[in-house]
Formats: sequence, C-alpha cells, structure tokens
Amino acid sequence: MTELIQITIVLLASFLATTFSKRFGIPAVVGQLLVGILVSPAILGLVKQTEILHFLSEIGVILLMFLAGLEADLGLLKKYLKPSLLVAISGVMVPLLFFTLYTKTLGYDSNTAFFYGIVFAATSVSITVEVLQEYGKVKSKAGAVILGAAVADDILAVLILSFFISSRGDSSNFSLQILSQVIFLVFLFFVIKYLVPCIFKYTRRIQVFAKNASIALIICFTLAILADLVGMSSVIGAFFAGLAIGQTSFAKDIEHSISTVAYTFFIPIFFVSIALPISFNGMVGKIGSITIFTILAVLTKIVPAYISGRAFKFSKKDSLVIGSGMVSRGEMALIVVQIGLDEKIISTQIYSELVIVIILTTIIAPFILKYLFTSSNSNKTTIK
Repeated sequence: MTELIQITIVLLASFLATTFSKRFGIPAVVGQLLVGILVSPAILGLVKQTEILHFLSEIGVILLMFLAGLEADLGLLKKYLKPSLLVAISGVMVPLLFFTLYTKTLGYDSNTAFFYGIVFAATSVSITVEVLQEYGKVKSKAGAVILGAAVADDILAVLILSFFISSRGDSSNFSLQILSQVIFLVFLFFVIKYLVPCIFKYTRRIQVFAKNASIALIICFTLAILADLVGMSSVIGAFFAGLAIGQTSFAKDIEHSISTVAYTFFIPIFFVSIALPISFNGMVGKIGSITIFTILAVLTKIVPAYISGRAFKFSKKDSLVIGSGMVSRGEMALIVVQIGLDEKIISTQIYSELVIVIILTTIIAPFILKYLFTSSNSNKTTIK
C-alpha cells in the first residue's frame, strides 16, 4: 500500500505541475522536474526512490523514446545524417576534453577527471523529445538533427564508458562487448527494413483486441532488452523500434493506443523520478563549483552543435535549437553517475554534486528551447 500511495502522490504532483506549467507558460517537463524535487527526500520527503518506482520510470522512458521514434520522419533522419553525426561527435568530444582538463586543474585524479567528462558527454534525448513534441517540432529539420545526434551521442558515450570501465578492471570481455554492440546496430537495420514489416504482414489475420499495439509493445520491449544486454541504453532499442513501426500503415493507431497509457501513467512517473536522487547535504559550500560546472555543461553542448549546424548551412536559429536540444543530460547522465558510484570511481559527495548539475541542465534546456520556439519567426524551424 505504501508503494501505491507514493505512485498516487507522483501522479497527482505531475498532474498539478503540468496544469500550472501550462497556465504560466513554461514547458510541462520543467514543472514535472521541479515538483519531483519538491516531493523528494531532499525537501518534503513524500516520495523516495524505490525499486517499483524505478522500474515504472524505466518503462516510462522506454515508451517515451518509442513514441519519439514512431513520430520521427525516417526520410528527414536519413537526409540530415551527416550533420547529426558531426553534432554527436563534437558534442561528445568537447565536453569530454573540457571537463577532464578543468577537473584536473581542481586537483582530481585522472580517473575521476575523465569520468566527469564521460558524465557530461551524454545527452538526454528523452527530455528534448518531450519539448519537441509539446511544440510540434519533432518533424522539423532541427528536430531530425537533434534526434539523430542524441541517439548517436548516447551510443558514443556508452562505448567510451564501456572502454573506461574495462580499462580499470578485467578487459578480457571488452572486445566481445564492442562486437556485440556493433552486431546489434547492424541488426537494427534489418529490423527496420525487413523484420517489422514481415511481422505485421503475418499478423493481419489474427483477431485479438488491440493486436497492433500489443505487437508494437513486444517489439519495443524486446529491442530495449537486447540493447541493455549488449551494454547499451535501452532507450536506443526503444527508439529504433518506434522508427521501424513508424514506417507501417498501423503507426497512427498504435501511437494513439500507447500514448494514452504512457502519458497518463508511465511518463509522468519517469519525469518526477529523475529529480528524486537529488541531495543538498553539504552543497552550500559547493555553489560556486556547481555554477561553473552548469555553465560549462551548457556551453560544451551548445557551442559545438551550433558550429556544426552552421557548417551544414543551417540558419543561426536552427543551429541554436540543435545546440539547445543537446544540453539536457537527464537520465543518461544519472545512469553514468550511478555506475561511477557503484564502481567507486567517485565519492557520495561528488555524486550529489554531479546530480545537482545534471538536474540543472535538465531544467535549463527546455527553457532555452521554449524561448527559441516561441520567439519571432520560430516557424522557420519547421518544414512545410
């Protein structure tokens, strides 16, 4: 019953946050993140992270990324593949370099300094996707670049993290893990091109209630599980599952069926849960470093993405949108930080500091995007 009470509090808090966010003209995801901080153990203590809440939030982010893939325009993703890759590579390398060098000047050892770089190399595509969906920009050219870049960004960050962890311990399985990840990425191509269309072709005659949505969820969760098994983020598998199913004639019906339950239950739990690990203990003396880290986190994503966008002849505004869409670190960085704590790479004090910076970037990013989308001539970012 305690778990049910906590879930009810999360859903109520999320509903109220969304309502007030729309009334005051701020992105709904920001309201949900802020209310997550409010009900967390750090302030009111109404909700704490439990295994059930964690599991439900994982389902939430998987469904969010599945729906993002379902809505994405595969033609646009292919068209803007090159700028997406440049944005992803620069968006990983620049934070990796700057955070490593800066934390070294603060006196941290090489392992900890490099780990800081890995944390802020990751991008939370799920937060940006929510804002893109809210403002109808998923199918814009900037939205296509952000989606492609963020997925590639996560793949690169996972590979770097795998290499880093393996280099500190037994590296005998590292080559096997990299090989399995490459095989999985190749397998995703066959899923999109052949497997998914074949599955829906042979299930046309099955008479089961909401069969297409059921099949879609099975495919989504299967690819999420496979991604996790090869050491990648489950959201990568979910996104490509949505991308594959988005090419079928059942996409709109599936989107309607799944988005209803996802946005009323699982996704709100995910956004509120992101803020639950936050802790303010001993952080008063860290305000200066937290501020510098946050500014560095924002700039090391916006600047390289902006330059990459301009290199491919995107407008200044679209380039800023792309850069802003890469700022949020969200759940990806939190996962990396948790691994660092488990592997004893960082202390609990550093963990808390990193979590606060991650939450700040996650809150800042939607505000920047909202400003860019709602300012004058914002319709130029969308392909008509």
